[in-house]
Amino acid sequence: MIQLRDIKKIYFIGIGGIGMSAIARYFHSQQIEVSGYDKTATPLTKALEESGMAVHYTEDVNLIPKDVQLVVYTPAIPKGHAELVYYQQHGYEVRKRSEVLQIISEGSFNICIAGTHGKTTTTTMVAHLLRDSGYGCNAFLGGISVNYNTNFWSNQRNVCVIEADEYDRSFLRLSPDVAIITSMDADHLDIYGTEEALQDTFVQFSEKIKIGGLLISKYGLPREKDFNTDKQLRYSVSDNKADVYPENIQMHNGSYSFDVVINGDRIEGLTLHMGGQHNVENSIAAITVAYELGIEKEKIKAAIASFKGVKRRFEYIRKDADTILIDDYAHHPEELRALLTGAKSLFPDKKCVVVFQPHLYSRTNDLQDAFGESLDIADEVILLPIYPARELPIPGVSSEMILNKMKNQHKQVLSKEDLLKWASEVDPRGKVIITAGAGDIDALVEPIGKELGIRN
Repeated sequence: MIQLRDIKKIYFIGIGGIGMSAIARYFHSQQIEVSGYDKTATPLTKALEESGMAVHYTEDVNLIPKDVQLVVYTPAIPKGHAELVYYQQHGYEVRKRSEVLQIISEGSFNICIAGTHGKTTTTTMVAHLLRDSGYGCNAFLGGISVNYNTNFWSNQRNVCVIEADEYDRSFLRLSPDVAIITSMDADHLDIYGTEEALQDTFVQFSEKIKIGGLLISKYGLPREKDFNTDKQLRYSVSDNKADVYPENIQMHNGSYSFDVVINGDRIEGLTLHMGGQHNVENSIAAITVAYELGIEKEKIKAAIASFKGVKRRFEYIRKDADTILIDDYAHHPEELRALLTGAKSLFPDKKCVVVFQPHLYSRTNDLQDAFGESLDIADEVILLPIYPARELPIPGVSSEMILNKMKNQHKQVLSKEDLLKWASEVDPRGKVIITAGAGDIDALVEPIGKELGIRN
């Protein structure tokens, strides 16, 4: 395996992925020449280009650099991708993103956050707590921090905060000193086959924690008795039988105030300016990390109060007395359940309308019943066609499959064009309108806002 010190030029296939771009930013910060390919230009790839990285958007071996020491690719890239095949067939050092992250973090103190949902927000909270308090860390995030408008930052302190991705079992390459497991619901069954196999992999992840390390896990996870680590703390937003839990939760115009009890000790008067009680739970996990690292309580309180969230995680596009527009990355039934429950509890006097773009044919097929049940929480549901991402269509699988599972009668499937027509005709007053999904629905948020009469 190549050593980091030997790399002068590096190439990324799929550089616009949120995890790939964080690693690209890391190498760029080390004065290494970074370039890459992605399928389409996005705000993220444009930001990489503006920082000095060369990115092209045509799959063409004539455009790729031939003098690189390392090629990094994401598992989302098809195996037959022309550029990937060229590098593999011509003797280049070609590694998955997870392998490179393993090399980067081998000699550091690692805080790794895993879970089928909740991990991006929790990772960003942990990294913000360490940065805002002055503790310091290198951060590899799976989302864009609103506080810093980036998914990566570096620090002289040899501590890495890493979002640990279960897709393709990537997180088994990491060696945590502190690990968080937020959830382990059925997902990525195209990779794992069964929910039990997915759970087995989370148990294996717990076994990767270094000797003397700490596991912080959500209370009541299905395999928590199988987790193998020297020290474990369990947290919950609703059950005081956990080791860590909140008390005195109060809502104030979309924000929360609460206390946190950690093994009998107490941090009082915390304020989180982020919607959704599930995000209170995420913050409890992050607070536990900071507390265990010895960060002062007042610094923890200040950092939580200053946390502005993650782009596309319960992100307020507009929030006033008449109209609420929220954008969220939710693409799993449990994420949708938390999102919609949170929105309805925060704004009980408003009608909840969700526009959801299903992500992947396989996920839609595997979880169609759960999707229908979660979406029924909303007062009105609009479904977009399935975003295929890395997949080819599966015969018979479509957004109508979810529609037919729903009991709610206020539901429809619309094309993107018809959605904008709907937005131009609907009265947004008295409504919480939510856009949700992991595909390209985020590109529709601004046009929807304009049609609704919302201008930033």
